[in-house]
This record gives sequence, structure tokens and C-alpha cells, in this order.
Amino acid sequence: MSTFRSHAAALAALVTLLSLVYFYNLGGWGLIEPDEGRYSEIPREMIASGDWVTPRLNGVKYFEKPVMYYWMVASSLKAFGPSELSARIPCAASALLGAMGTYAMGASYGPSAAFLGAFITGTGFLWFALAHITLTDMALGAFMTLSMVLIFKGLTGSRPALWLGYAAMGLSVLTKGLIGIVLPGLVFLTWIALTRRWRLILKGISPVGILAFLGVAGPWFYRVIKANPDFAWFFFVHEHLLRYSTMVSNRYQPWWFFLAILPVALLPWTGTVLQGVVSALGELRYLRSDVSSRIRDHETPSEAEEALFMLLWAAVILAFFSASRSKLIPYMVPAMPPLGLLGGIFLDRGLYGRRYGAVSLGFGITAVLMVLLGAALIVYPSYQDRFDPQALRQLGAVVGSVTIACGVIPLGVALMRRSPVAIGCVAAIVFLLAMKQVFPLVAQARSPKALASMAQPLVTPDSRVIIYKDYDQAIPFYLNRTVTLVQEGGDYGELTFGYRAERPSWFTDPKGLQEMWQAEACVMILRPEYLQEIQQLGLKYQVAGQDPAYYGKMILVNR
Repeated sequence: MSTFRSHAAALAALVTLLSLVYFYNLGGWGLIEPDEGRYSEIPREMIASGDWVTPRLNGVKYFEKPVMYYWMVASSLKAFGPSELSARIPCAASALLGAMGTYAMGASYGPSAAFLGAFITGTGFLWFALAHITLTDMALGAFMTLSMVLIFKGLTGSRPALWLGYAAMGLSVLTKGLIGIVLPGLVFLTWIALTRRWRLILKGISPVGILAFLGVAGPWFYRVIKANPDFAWFFFVHEHLLRYSTMVSNRYQPWWFFLAILPVALLPWTGTVLQGVVSALGELRYLRSDVSSRIRDHETPSEAEEALFMLLWAAVILAFFSASRSKLIPYMVPAMPPLGLLGGIFLDRGLYGRRYGAVSLGFGITAVLMVLLGAALIVYPSYQDRFDPQALRQLGAVVGSVTIACGVIPLGVALMRRSPVAIGCVAAIVFLLAMKQVFPLVAQARSPKALASMAQPLVTPDSRVIIYKDYDQAIPFYLNRTVTLVQEGGDYGELTFGYRAERPSWFTDPKGLQEMWQAEACVMILRPEYLQEIQQLGLKYQVAGQDPAYYGKMILVNR
């Protein structure tokens, strides 16, 4: 039973369906704090300053990440104008590119298996969510997928693929740092050791490939270090060594954190992916005989060797980040493609062999999780006070019901032996389009867009925009200007490094605020609980606006 007869048809269907899921209403809600504000504002400042080498956030040096994703967003902003859609196009395009890279890895299994593997990856809940949030992680996932696939194809086949893989690895490093080379290195060295393909180490040390890597990643690192002598210590030591080995970033989670998140991250395909992993583990029983019977290290890998590679790809990445003292859910993204592909291969073979019972088992596991998630969405509004209860209750009822239906219906179809793949794919799309309706509601409580709209008419070219004891990172993006930050003790959070390096005048304390308030036209944004402090400072003001949904924040003016 073959879903597609050609790679052209399968790829066309993949790109069409995922484009619908990712790009539909992509700009339909405000930038969500803090990440979307940050990763939109830095590119805006690059365009405004003309400096595409030194990343800056609110006018000060910001070296937590390399530059590639900033370039991608800045290019989108220049091409399409400043908007939420422009800011998110790079992450959605990266998600599509990563799914296509997954397809390339699975192409040798046939167009149907490759399509299903890429579709399962592209419609996995975590992958889908990060296709809609402007973060560096999705771009890293795409570039690392390309580097893994191309280097694997290059080591076991043509050298040009290896060279392109090195270039893609350079893009990974430019996107999120040294993990772009460390993680592929760990995966390939482990795979080579377990398959005893020792000569591939020599092939992998390719002068052309190394030059391609350095040609992509080297120029920016050279220029940024030359322009900023303080970059190297902060980026390589603080942001790599210390963040990984200590709790300096306050992101500690237990070692099993990613394993607990994984079942939800893989919805609506969790059961199928689990079956694919189990099937791949079973395939390893042939590994020893395949290795012993191989004549040359450059031979095409056996299915057992490919299964080992995909298992290592996922396991090494998850284990690496599980050992870190700093954990965030998006770190899992680069591990999703091999898991999705294993699920797709299993599903394709199950249908080809008409093993509907096995397919139904995977769909059944998924259905249980989807029912639990749907029930949680329905009851959650009654147990929270962060969002508008009435609006959330209506949305939760609709999205929760759709979630339950999208879990149960594919299972029923599989049990009836009808068209479980087609119905499963349709259900996945419907589920994700329903989940997309959650983003606008989250943005009401987590985006300063409405507040910025209230402030915009109050701001003149000579006005000073002030944020008191906070930093709403999307405010500068929406107002197209840097803002003055007021804090006590010189602690500006993630901006502290840049502040201490440059000591700009738009970073001040309450005493400096008093002087500015008397001398200039000011528009100030603050939480209502700080209003008493403003009164104690003796500042005369008028309340010009307030957004009850966004922390109740207020706008004060002095003229």
C-alpha cells in the first residue's frame, strides 16, 4: 500500500500541507514576551544602526547568541516591513526546511515513508509550536538536521554532500554556538565506533569541508571578536561552559525533565513514534552480523546501521541536554527529526504489510494522551486566574473537544481498516489549526502590543520612553526606538553585561528618573504595584492608559 509513487509528488504534498499549517494567520497576534520581543528587537536595531556584526538589545551589547537568526529576522523585516508576520517568517520557514531535511534522510525508504517521517516531524506539537514563536531553536533544528543528513550521506557516499554538511554545521554554530559542532561530532563518533567504520574518521576530516565550515562561521566570529574584545569570554565561557555546568542561568530541571515532556512534544503521533523507536531497537539485533560481514567502511549502511544512527541522533542530543544544569523545552527540537522519521518508517511498513493491529496500537496510545490533553484543556479555565475565564472557557471547550476527536477518530478508522494514514494526517492538521487559536489568547496576557498602541500617540521624537523596574522587550520594537530602563543597584538582568560594558545614559536609577522627569517630556510604563514608589519620588503625572490584561500595566505622562 503506497501513499505516493514519486518523490516529487510526496515533497509537493509535504510542502503544501506544512505551509498551510505554519503560515496560516502567522502574524495574527502580538509578540509574546520575553523571547519574541527580544528576537525581533535585536534585528530591528541592526537595521536601524547599520551594524550587522555586534548584536545589540536596547542599544547595548548582547552576546548570548550568535548572529545567524538575527540576520534572518532582519532580512525578513527589511523585505516585508516590521510586523509580527515578518518576525515569525524565519522560524516558520526553518520548520519547513527542517521537515524537508527529514524527508531527505528518509528518501531511501521510499516516498511514502519519507513523507510520513517528515510529516510526523513537522506536525509534532513541539515542532509546530516553535514554528510560530520567533526563537533561535527552530533555526538550529533546521540547520542541524541538514548537517546530520548531509554528513551522514557524505560519509557513506558522495564527498560533495559531506562538504555541504560542513557548511550546514557552520550555520548551526552561527545560530546557537558550539553545540552546532559538538552534538553532530558526538553522534558521528559514537556511530563510527559502534559500527567499526574507523576509516570514516579520515574521510570526515575533509579539508574542503573544514574550509566550508570556516568560510560560513569564521568571518563573523573574527569580526565580532575584533570589534568587541569582551565577546570571547562572555560567549564561550559564560554562555557555554558556565551555563551548561552551573545554575548561573536559573534554568535547572531534574535529569528526567525532557523524558517527561517528550510524550506531549510528539503529539499527535506519540504512539506511532514509540513503535518506530521500538522497531529500530529490534533492528539492532542484526547490527553485529552486518558489521562483521561488511567488506569496506564506505559501503552503503545497512538498515540496522541506519536505525542505530537515527537512535543515536535523538538519544545523544537528549542525553547531552539532560546532563546540563540549564534546561528549556526548546532544547529538544534537534532530536525531533530522527524520532519522527522512525515513526514514519514504521507506519509505512505497517500499512504496506497490512498490519492494522500494530498501527492501531500506536494510534491507541496517542488517543489516550489526546483524550487526557483535551480533558485538561476543557477543565483548565476553572482552575486559573491568569486569563479571561469566560474567553478561555469557550476556547478550552472547543479546542479540547477537537483534541479528543482528533485522537479518537484516527483510532476508530484504523480499527475499521479503512484509511488510517489519510485520516491521521487530516486529524493532525485539524488538531494543530485548533491549537493555533490558543496563541492570540496567550498574547492578550503576554504581549505589550496593546500597551504600545496606547503609548504610540503620546510619543513624539523628543519624548523619552521609560520602563520602570522591568523590561518589556517588544515595546522598543513596536515604538521603533530604544527605551530608558530604571532599576536600583545596576542590575538589569540579561542586559547587565551590556550595561556594565558601555554605561549608556538610558540606563538609570530612581534618582536619575527624577531628573529626567523634571527636564524632559516622558512617557513611562510600569506595573500598578510600583505607583506608590513613583508618588514617593514626588513625580507629578497623569495616567494616560492601562492594559488590564497585560499585568495591569499603566502609562504615565508628565506633560
